[in-house]
Amino acid sequence: MNNQELAEKILIKVGGDSNVAELVHCATRLRFTLNNKSNVDIAGLEQLDGVITTVQSGGQFQVVVGNKVAEIYRELEKFISQDDSAQAQNKSSDAKGPLIGRLIDVISSIFTPLLGAMAASGIIKGLLAIAFANGWLDKKESSAVILQSASDSLFYFLPMLLAITAARKFKTDVFVSVTLAGALVYPDIVAFFSNHSEVSFFGLPVMMMKYTGTVLPIILAVYVMSLLDRLIKNYIHETVRNVILPFILLLVMVPLTLLTIGPVGVFASEAVASVFVKIFSFNPIIASALFAAGWQVFVIFGMHWAFTPVIINEISVLGKSTLKAATVPAVFAQAGAVLAVLLKTKNKKLKTLASGAFVSSIFGITEPAVYGITLKLKKPFICAVVASAVGGGIVGYSGSGAISLGIPSLVTLPIFYGDGFIGLLIGISVSFVLSAVLTYLVGFEDPIEEAPTPVNKEVELQPIGNVPSPARAMNAITAEQIWAPVSGKVIPLEKVNDNVFSSGVVGSGVAIEPLCGHIVSPINGTVVSTFASGHAMHLLSDSGAEVLIHIGLDTIKLKGQFFKMRVSEGQRVTQGELLVECDLEEIRHAGYDTVIPVIVTNPERYQSIKHQQTERTESGAVLLSLS
Repeated sequence: MNNQELAEKILIKVGGDSNVAELVHCATRLRFTLNNKSNVDIAGLEQLDGVITTVQSGGQFQVVVGNKVAEIYRELEKFISQDDSAQAQNKSSDAKGPLIGRLIDVISSIFTPLLGAMAASGIIKGLLAIAFANGWLDKKESSAVILQSASDSLFYFLPMLLAITAARKFKTDVFVSVTLAGALVYPDIVAFFSNHSEVSFFGLPVMMMKYTGTVLPIILAVYVMSLLDRLIKNYIHETVRNVILPFILLLVMVPLTLLTIGPVGVFASEAVASVFVKIFSFNPIIASALFAAGWQVFVIFGMHWAFTPVIINEISVLGKSTLKAATVPAVFAQAGAVLAVLLKTKNKKLKTLASGAFVSSIFGITEPAVYGITLKLKKPFICAVVASAVGGGIVGYSGSGAISLGIPSLVTLPIFYGDGFIGLLIGISVSFVLSAVLTYLVGFEDPIEEAPTPVNKEVELQPIGNVPSPARAMNAITAEQIWAPVSGKVIPLEKVNDNVFSSGVVGSGVAIEPLCGHIVSPINGTVVSTFASGHAMHLLSDSGAEVLIHIGLDTIKLKGQFFKMRVSEGQRVTQGELLVECDLEEIRHAGYDTVIPVIVTNPERYQSIKHQQTERTESGAVLLSLS
């Protein structure tokens, strides 16, 4: 299954475009904020080839797909018609969960887009530190200055980058938010702090702080600005709103941030950093060991995002993060456990899975290892946690720290260069070897190799004239009929000019070249999901058949133009009830194929799916017979 096919099937299983309020991704996961989680087919998702598992945490529904997450995300973007204003007005009850869940959702949405750039900057910074320490490069050389600008610019201008992601999350003006952040790092403002100048704003004293590299001040400021934005925008006439609203926001928010929000954010950041300094100062070995042992558990539940701003804040305030260093043994311990499974198992399928998971683990992607192997086998996961604690204790004793964010892996080791770097290398080596040895000695329940089962050819689409044998009919599911949703020419699915449908990966069925634009329900049942663009819908019959009706090919790109949806999600429908109206002539004139695939997306439920042996069909006539 290619990425496009997988993306479309994932979108169907999460309830369609209309059920997606927001979508972001991290290193291995698609992170959906959904309007209604009850519309998700979790079992169906986890059975998809390419989906490792699903996780519900932090107010998000997460689909773990591994290293190809960015490619699948790009394919999903083509199908999802995200509209910020619509989303802002269509927030579901799912988004109003527990406070900790909503907080993690905010953190992950704000920091996820920056992780790649942060890791890259950190690696350059670490390599430069190695070059300077060994005399390979002089800090004053122009080459060194240029490379330092590449490594330091992200952290210096971090408030401006966070302003972009925070504005998107809080649904406010991105450019006004970036301008607000720019005011905090404006050269004259920075000079006020550096020169210890006395500053006032129309008689009000301003406590100048250093805002370069900070996290909390700009996030708090953008959040407050989003509240002010929503409060006043409806009182400004739309003819002048584009000018007057940004004017008011900047005029109010820049002084307000420098007077109150900024200093509060800086003091809060310093307080958080001091708490962790005291914890690690009290007993760095125990603190680091416990954090390393719990890290993969945090990752499983998506709670690791709660530590991201803390780690960035540590780096900003203290110059390095001991918390980040403690996570590295946990990653390599999982890799060690998977290596032991790879060497010990006799199950060919597990051995193949372990070989891929091992490679991805040493490069920092542990989800395939955790969800696919160690957690399922249980004992390897426990061995990895024990080894993580031992390695974490060594790292804590050495006092090593990270100078940047980045997924712990062989590639990102330079971000840990500095005091305690040798201790960190020893710690991750111990955690890797100890985890592998413990897993090999303790062992695990090796899955029994399953004998191949014969393929039931009758599951394939067959003409309706083929009558099943009496013996098979005795074991068949209750027969069900799918009626034609529209009159037109019947086309075999394999002749549809779209690989997703013609290959059968979505399911079994036929297609119709419609004669009119009135699409009616082919079943008695429920509307499971619809698309905001109106081009498709997913139905569930009373007998359990899942039916996808897709009006035209690539018509999602029309973004709802020429379509009028007449039903809504969760609505009960009867056979012949109008689902959607579309203007076929306009769709064709726009250059789109109007063929309508009618597909049973759960064909595994049936022993046979047969279609009418006619070239044409009428709306309401039997199109498919299921048994």
